[in-house]
Amino acid sequence: MNAALSVSGLNEQIKTLLETSFEYVSVEGELSRITHHGSGHIYFTLKDAESSIKCVMFRGNAARLKFRLEEGARVVIHGGLSLYKPRGEYQINCFSAEPYGQGALAVAFEQLKQRLEAKGYFDPARKKSFSKFPRTIVLVTSATGAALQDMQRVASHRWPLVKLVVLDVLVQGPSAAGQIADALRYADALSADAVVVGRGGGSIEDLWPFNEEVVADAIFAMQTPVASAVGHEIDWVISDYVADLRAPTPSAAMQMLLPDRDELMQTIDEMRYGSYHMIAQRLERKREQLVMMQEAFKRHGVEQRLKVQREAIQELKERLLQQMSQRLEQSKRELSPLMERLTQSIETTLRQKQFMLAQLIEGLNANHPKNKNKSGFAQIAREGKVIDLDALNVGDRFEAMNDKRVVSAEVTNITLL
Repeated sequence: MNAALSVSGLNEQIKTLLETSFEYVSVEGELSRITHHGSGHIYFTLKDAESSIKCVMFRGNAARLKFRLEEGARVVIHGGLSLYKPRGEYQINCFSAEPYGQGALAVAFEQLKQRLEAKGYFDPARKKSFSKFPRTIVLVTSATGAALQDMQRVASHRWPLVKLVVLDVLVQGPSAAGQIADALRYADALSADAVVVGRGGGSIEDLWPFNEEVVADAIFAMQTPVASAVGHEIDWVISDYVADLRAPTPSAAMQMLLPDRDELMQTIDEMRYGSYHMIAQRLERKREQLVMMQEAFKRHGVEQRLKVQREAIQELKERLLQQMSQRLEQSKRELSPLMERLTQSIETTLRQKQFMLAQLIEGLNANHPKNKNKSGFAQIAREGKVIDLDALNVGDRFEAMNDKRVVSAEVTNITLL
């Protein structure tokens, strides 16, 4: 009878048998019960419709995964069988994994894209605008790559005034993503007008640093506008989605960010000629308006109005003189018979007055005291007026006069004859 084995001994023999017999296996199945341990190890179960097996991927292998293991995903696991002696459980020690039916990088790209999109990294509302005439542009790329030479050549031809600052980084390989992210953070502190991050064409593996989350985080956090110019026009990387501008090629980035000197000069010439033409047209219109205003001023200005008023006054004066002349002629015609009648009336009146005057003179001469020389006769007057003797009453005072003297007297007695 064979000697009995201890449990540990049996497990050790089984472990040796499994690990030598199944040193490398490829197993396809569905992921389940995934645990990302704080140590960096990943524990999960691989199952199909009838069975399941436990799996572990230690930290070193897990760090090399290009995609994230997700619940329910169908994958192909590459590894070897091993036995965990303390519990007598066997598992697959996974060296690598890949999505079933498609490349790991393609799955990793879509996973990261969906995750960043959910975090708002691709939101158009957060995209920053670029200066129309940038003075400084930082180029985050390889200093020895053809992409840099293309960008410098386009910039010198298109807009020589721009200053290009080159931050030399690796653009492929395991350490490239970290260098690119550090360079982007440094570029953001330079107060440049724009940052271009990119490289020339290559395989998806060559371009992969621009698909790393660390690069996406650095671009998202930047205050300076960022243009992503990676590979050729057909190449799309995560940095294209996160950046404020996606350029199909590095040289295209310079064409999109910089104004065209020749085109601008042509535009300035066209604007200048257009301005000259517009100014000439406006001057011509203003000249025509000025001529019209001068003519209108001549027609309606003060001098013209004075002239019109003078002409009106002259016309009124002539009409007045004409009317006065006519009235004078008419008055003369009307006055002639009146003059004749007046002359006749004056002559008649004059003869009457002369006759009356002659009579008065005769009466005066007849009644004047000087002409009354008869003895015993005197003229009676009261208060300087000649009166009749019958006008006197008792008590009246009167004067009796002749041509030689005046005697004052008072009536004391009246005797009627």
